[in-house]
Amino acid sequence: MLQALQAPRGARVVLDQGIATQKNLTWMQEQGYRYLVVNRSRAREFDPEDCTTIETATGEKVHLKKVHSEDGKEVRLYCYSERRAKKEEGIAKRFMARFEAGLEKISQGLSRPRTTKRIDKLWERIGRLKEKSRGVSQHYHIELIADESGEQAKAIHWQRKPIEGTLVPHPGVYSLRSNETDWDEERMWRTYIMLTDLEAVFRSLKSELGLRPVYHHKEERCDGHLFITVLAYQLVQLIRRRLGEQGIHDSWRSLRETLNNQCRITATFRRADSRTLHVRKATRAEPEQLAIYKSLNIDPSPGGVNKLII
Repeated sequence: MLQALQAPRGARVVLDQGIATQKNLTWMQEQGYRYLVVNRSRAREFDPEDCTTIETATGEKVHLKKVHSEDGKEVRLYCYSERRAKKEEGIAKRFMARFEAGLEKISQGLSRPRTTKRIDKLWERIGRLKEKSRGVSQHYHIELIADESGEQAKAIHWQRKPIEGTLVPHPGVYSLRSNETDWDEERMWRTYIMLTDLEAVFRSLKSELGLRPVYHHKEERCDGHLFITVLAYQLVQLIRRRLGEQGIHDSWRSLRETLNNQCRITATFRRADSRTLHVRKATRAEPEQLAIYKSLNIDPSPGGVNKLII
C-alpha cells in the first residue's frame, strides 16, 4: 500500500492493531518509515508513578507514561483511560457472570436425575462455555470431582484467579509503540487518536455519504464514485477544523446529531378565495446549533422562506 501511494522515505505511518504485525514494522524500519501503532502484545501494565495526565476535548482524563526500549530504537506509551476502564470493567463483569451462571447450571445438573454426568461430556460443555466467554475463562480454575467409578462427576468446583497483566486486573490500559523516540507523551497520544477520529469519519462516509455499496460495473465509474466520497471527506475535515478554531471540538457524529434536530417544515393554509397557501421554512435553531452556524458563518435559517399558492 505504501509503495502504491508512493509514500516517501521518512513518512509517518499510523496503523491500527490489525496490521501492526512485527513483520510489517520490521519492513517499515528497513524502508526508513516512521510509525505509530497499537502494541499487539496482550500484556497490560501501568505504573501510576511519574505519569503524565492530559484532558481530552470531552473532559476525560487520560494518564500516559513513556518507556524506552532497551536498544533505544522504540518507545512504548502506556495509556490508562478512566472512561475505557469503566467500559471494560462492565464488559468483564457481564461475561464473568454469564460464565459462572453456566458453571452453576452444570453444578445443579449433577444433583438431578437423567442429566449428563460423564466427565468427558462435562468437559465438552465447559469447553463450549469457554469459547463463548470472550477470554474471561482463563481467570478460572475449574475442577471436576469424580465418583467411585472415576467416569462420572459428583461435584464441580471453580475458583476465580485473575491473571496478572490482563484486562480483568488492569481495565482501561493499552499501549502504543513508535520509533518517534523524541516525541513527548501528549503528542504521541494525540497523533494516534487522529486515527480513531478518521475511522469515525469513514464510518460516516460509508453510511450517510454513500461510499458503499458501489453499484457501478465500470472501473472509471467506480473511481468517480470513490473520488466524490473523498471530496466529501475533505469537506468534513474542513468543517471540523474551522469549528475547532472556535472552540468546538465535537466529533462528526456529535455534530450530525446536534444539527439533525433542525428541519424544514411545510405549513398549509386555506385562503379566503378557496386557494391553498403552502409556506416552507426551517425550524428555529437551538442554541447549540446557532453556535455551529455562527462559527461557520452560515445562515441559521437555511433555505429561506418559500411560499406557493395553488
